Amino acid sequence: MRVIAGTARSLPLRAPEGMDVRPTTDRIKETLFNILQNQVPGSIFVDVFSGSGGIGIEALSRGARKAYFIEHSAKAAAVIEGNLAFTKLADRAVLLRQDACAALGSIREEAVDVIFLDPPYGQELERGVLSVLRGMRYVTEETRIIVEASLETGFPYLEELGFRLEREKRYKTNKHVFIKRAVRADGDVAYEESSLSGKL
Repeated sequence: MRVIAGTARSLPLRAPEGMDVRPTTDRIKETLFNILQNQVPGSIFVDVFSGSGGIGIEALSRGARKAYFIEHSAKAAAVIEGNLAFTKLADRAVLLRQDACAALGSIREEAVDVIFLDPPYGQELERGVLSVLRGMRYVTEETRIIVEASLETGFPYLEELGFRLEREKRYKTNKHVFIKRAVRADGDVAYEESSLSGKL
C-alpha cells in the first residue's frame, strides 16, 4: 500500500496489524481519485473509518487543504499518526479518535467538500453515518459523499434521508457509491436537523 500521486508519491504506508482492516487497493484508490481529481485540491476532506489513513493521506498528498481522520481504534489511530508523520502531512491533518457518529459532530467547518467512508461490511454503519450527516450544516449541496461498500449493499433509504444517488462505480468485489444532498423543487437543499446531531 502506497501513496499514488502528489507530494508524498510512492511513499509506502503501514496498515494496522492483527485487525480486520480492509485497505482500499492501489488500483481502486487511483480510480477513485481520478474521479475526484478536480475536487480534491484546496478541499476539506473527511476520511471516516480511516483504518490506515490511506485515503485521507492520498487527498492531502494531492493538495487537500485539510483532512479529518475519524478512527475509533487506538491501534489504528497510532498507525495513522505514524503514516502522517512519515509522509510529512501531519500539519494539515486532524485525527479524531472517536466513534464515527460522535466525531462528525466535532467538525467545525462551514463546508466540507468530500466525505469518504469505508465502514465494515454488513453492519449497516453507513446508514447510521448518513443519518447523522443529514443534520450537519457543513454538508452542502456541493459536498460529495463516497461510500465504499460490498456489491450486495443497497441504499434504498437515501431519499428518506434527504440524499440522492449521484453515481456508482463497481469493481470486482466492491463498489463506490457517490451521494449528494437532494435538491428540493424550490432549489434549496433538502435539510433536516438530525435527532442525533443535537446530542453530539
